Amino acid sequence: MTTDFDRALRSLRVWDTALPAFDPADAPPAPLALFHDWFTAAVAAGQTEPHTPSLATVDEAGRPDVRVVMLHGADARGWHFASHSTSAKGRQLAARPEAALNFYWPVQGRQVRVRGHVATGTPEEAYADLRARTTGALAAALVGRQSEVLDSPETLAEASAAAWHRARTEPDAPAPTWTPYTVEPAEVEFFQGDAHRRHVRLRYRRDPSTPDGWIRELLWP
Repeated sequence: MTTDFDRALRSLRVWDTALPAFDPADAPPAPLALFHDWFTAAVAAGQTEPHTPSLATVDEAGRPDVRVVMLHGADARGWHFASHSTSAKGRQLAARPEAALNFYWPVQGRQVRVRGHVATGTPEEAYADLRARTTGALAAALVGRQSEVLDSPETLAEASAAAWHRARTEPDAPAPTWTPYTVEPAEVEFFQGDAHRRHVRLRYRRDPSTPDGWIRELLWP
């Protein structure tokens, strides 16, 4: 029997718009510059929240986990985000410091995938990260207890109100478990969708023996 879900699912189309061309022959020797170009193009094209990739980790039993995070930067060190060290992702990264990020920008039919070792930032970097963001971000960090079991919405409301008050009156208040993380890329893949399904996939693999430190290779779609 066909359900409303089935009909809704089958009614959807992918990339029902003109897609940009991508010639991998013109790609730079290292992935960071291309990521910056694609990111700014996504912003210019009106992509909603292009700075919110999915972050994949694994727990101690090897079971995968994924959630959406906010990108805090991308530079020569890697791709940056932050969270509480006591959260599920923080505990998973402490046990297995490897992760993958996936950016999906459907407005242009593009994905960027980043895989690599995850380095933990210093308390000084955590402090600077919070002070560079909004009062709400600091208040959320002060609430803490991310991923713990919550007994009621009222408990959260009380803790949040107290954290907002503290963030406004003590802008230097510490959030001890707030931690910056950096995905140091071993692989970065750029995917450009094509209306005829001849998608372009360009993968960069780190190789210190090469002049630029990267190998570029095309993948079958």
